[in-house]
Amino acid sequence: MDWLTNLVWHNGKPFGVEWRVWGEVVGWLGNAAFFSRFFVQWYATEKLKRVVVPTAFWWLSLVGSLLLLCYAVFCDKNKVIICAYALPWIPYIRNLVIHRRHSAAHLTCPGCGVLCPPKSNFCFSCGTRLVAATETTSC
Repeated sequence: MDWLTNLVWHNGKPFGVEWRVWGEVVGWLGNAAFFSRFFVQWYATEKLKRVVVPTAFWWLSLVGSLLLLCYAVFCDKNKVIICAYALPWIPYIRNLVIHRRHSAAHLTCPGCGVLCPPKSNFCFSCGTRLVAATETTSC
């Protein structure tokens, strides 16, 4: 079993690798995730020809900021960077929750099956009256 111990813990380091290298990989991945959200938002806006912030933007923001926080805490140990990435994940998660609730609140038209915005009275596609799940029909 010594060979296994030497394989995992080599030269006083896990797998013989300096943590600094792994930390920089985490830092660069965080940077890449955080920067790529720019392209996601730009693509969604160009596609719909209006300003849009897709859920992928919030997921990339969350992943990127958490990876950069890990890099700041474990590698860089820079208080300014740690403070910069300590709290931004809160609105990112909140926006993901709001998006999920909004998507779940959409109404399906009984006439044509199109998803209609929450609190709509009529289907924008076929004009059928919509009934919310909380409404009950009376005889």
